Amino acid sequence: MDLRGLFYNLPEVKKPSEKKLSFNVKLKWTLIILVAFFVLANIPLYGLSKNSLDRFEYLAVILGTDFGSIISLGIGPIVMSSIILQLLAGAGILAIDTKTPEGKKYFQGLQKLGVFFFIIFEALVYVLMGGLQAMPGFATMVIFQLILGGLAIMVMDEVTTKWGFGSGVSLFILAGVAWRVFTALFQFISPTGANCLLDFSNTPCAGKVWIIIQSVINGTPKEALIAIAAILVTAGIFLAVVWAQSLKVEIPLSYDRLRGYGVKWPLAFFYASVIPVILVAALVANIQLFGGLLETWLGHATFLGSFSQGQATSGFAYWLSSSNIIEAAIRGNIQTSQIIQSITHLLFFMIFSSVFALFWVKTSGMDEAGQAKNIIASGLQIPGFRKDPRVLESILGRYILPLTIMGGLAVGALAAVSDLLGALTGGTAILLAVMIMYQMYQNIAQQHALDMHPAMRKMMG
Repeated sequence: MDLRGLFYNLPEVKKPSEKKLSFNVKLKWTLIILVAFFVLANIPLYGLSKNSLDRFEYLAVILGTDFGSIISLGIGPIVMSSIILQLLAGAGILAIDTKTPEGKKYFQGLQKLGVFFFIIFEALVYVLMGGLQAMPGFATMVIFQLILGGLAIMVMDEVTTKWGFGSGVSLFILAGVAWRVFTALFQFISPTGANCLLDFSNTPCAGKVWIIIQSVINGTPKEALIAIAAILVTAGIFLAVVWAQSLKVEIPLSYDRLRGYGVKWPLAFFYASVIPVILVAALVANIQLFGGLLETWLGHATFLGSFSQGQATSGFAYWLSSSNIIEAAIRGNIQTSQIIQSITHLLFFMIFSSVFALFWVKTSGMDEAGQAKNIIASGLQIPGFRKDPRVLESILGRYILPLTIMGGLAVGALAAVSDLLGALTGGTAILLAVMIMYQMYQNIAQQHALDMHPAMRKMMG
């Protein structure tokens, strides 16, 4: 069978006929997809029995979903397909030249085929291995709904990428994290389901703001201190990421047709952006998920670990996960195993973030060859050097590779440290949300500027 013929006939969202979409059109489609996401997240799976969905909370944040809803798979299939292809391409097993239109089309076709596979595979795994337990006789229906939800997320991601701002993957993560941060601060329904505002003295609240007020009234300073620490850590991570996002190397360029007019080509410190952290966090979350499912299915723990209430208590998954060391220190019960776990969690995130950053830059056209091509296509050149792609590549290579590695290490360290310090909804989620928000703001601001100034739009093509 000719795979290329299959790829050309895969269903896809039609690209806009306009070369540049207007700000209003992009905003309209982004809001439509956002509303559709929240609607789908509130449609429960029909035929689902009573499940312990708390164990999926970490995975739900990273995968931009709400377990128990029709979109329980979230962006998981998209991310897993991307991870597999990145590893195969990076190892040289899959030789595809993504710099050519034909190679790029082939790579995108492979990725979409992988998404289809993982939608079906993960739907089967969740239900048949007991992750999402269906009522007797409803297993097939639950699997069918999960597949429909997975296909909906795939289409919505494609619509956002082609018609909106950024990508659907980023949008869904941001929406999920924003909602969870709000509830983490102001949730007044206790873990038992009671409204703490009706009996403020005796019913424990879940939101950090209410916990602080409640702790002051009841005279429990440790609880107030833990809640305050979580809010301060979250605010600190937010400011640190915004500052780090502003770090960049600027390459001076000049227009070959406009003498005396120069611009600066920015190369961000977080050169591969949030993609490496999304991939690493999704990898850790999936290891924890499948470890828990295997333990439930087999009836005993495996090398992946033993799990209690969705948290790894031993095994490989335990050493990749994190503990809130700030809370443990305040309560005075920090253990040696938690310190070792913190080190392994930090090292895993740093190393694999840099590895995935390298793979992503090589396969997404962000390497020195891709950037040199973009610079020349924009009518720019480096002053004092010949307008030759090879010259540009050699100069850009001095910056792009170090930035990719250092940026990957730094973004991995930020995510891991945020997790360990107990940021609201998890440090990785906060880091992703802030970086996605910053990028989306830049994208929207640039689009708005081009729409407001036709002369600038004409100059930039």
